[in-house]
Amino acid sequence: MRRVLVGATTVLFATVATGCSATTERGFLPKGVTSESDRITTLWVGAWIAALAVGVLVWGLTIWCVAAYRKRKDDVNLPEQLRYHLPLEILYTVIPIMMISVLFAYTARDESAMMDTSARPDQIVNVVGKQWAWDFNYVTQNAYETSVPVVLTGDAKDAEQLPTLYLPVGERVEFVLTARDVIHSFWVPAFLRKLDMLPGRVNKFQVTPTTEGTFMGKCAELCGTYHSQMLFQVKVVPKAEFEQHIADLKAKGNVGQLPNTLDRQPLVPEDQDKVPTPGSNA
Repeated sequence: MRRVLVGATTVLFATVATGCSATTERGFLPKGVTSESDRITTLWVGAWIAALAVGVLVWGLTIWCVAAYRKRKDDVNLPEQLRYHLPLEILYTVIPIMMISVLFAYTARDESAMMDTSARPDQIVNVVGKQWAWDFNYVTQNAYETSVPVVLTGDAKDAEQLPTLYLPVGERVEFVLTARDVIHSFWVPAFLRKLDMLPGRVNKFQVTPTTEGTFMGKCAELCGTYHSQMLFQVKVVPKAEFEQHIADLKAKGNVGQLPNTLDRQPLVPEDQDKVPTPGSNA
């Protein structure tokens, strides 16, 4: 039985390690597609390594104490009881402070770098969250795109209806995040970044997409009944395709910028009554 258990464990470990080696190297994070992804992944993996090292130490000491000081048959008296042990108490205080200080220093360093918006962006995009859809103001290009809530049916064709944000590959993009009603959160998992969108407040961050493709985005803050259906897509494309998309928007009359007020009504299409509410059977 022991051999069977050892063999089964070995096979399971080998299978998991082979299938997930790249994922485990990233600490089970998705593969980042921006120039900032390496910094985020390094901090994440480093924090997990430090936590695992502490865990192994604590588990090891716990198991050692259980084994070394277990009660034996010939034990009749309790071992010597110590009320205070000043060196140990100092050790228990100093080491955690040092560990937290190191973790805080690396986190503050990387957070400061990731939230720095002093660099001049190639593109500025104002992303506006609203229940339960998205508006995109291409500020640099003086164009916009708006959307209404999408009725998700579970069909693969649903993706074609989702609002889509176009970004040029290799260009620094500054996201200016605002909300039109309640608190939302702009999250693109492949960017390894998310940031809250607060009514009456402007939040910003910058990324440089380095990989072409279509990536899913979503609201990461509970914002009402259809929060789970507040999805969008990000298409990172060559510059020519990006400019063509902007030209198409302007050809449709989407020139200028949508207002950033907290009133949703000016953006409601005239045929809003014909647009089914998410989850309805209309």
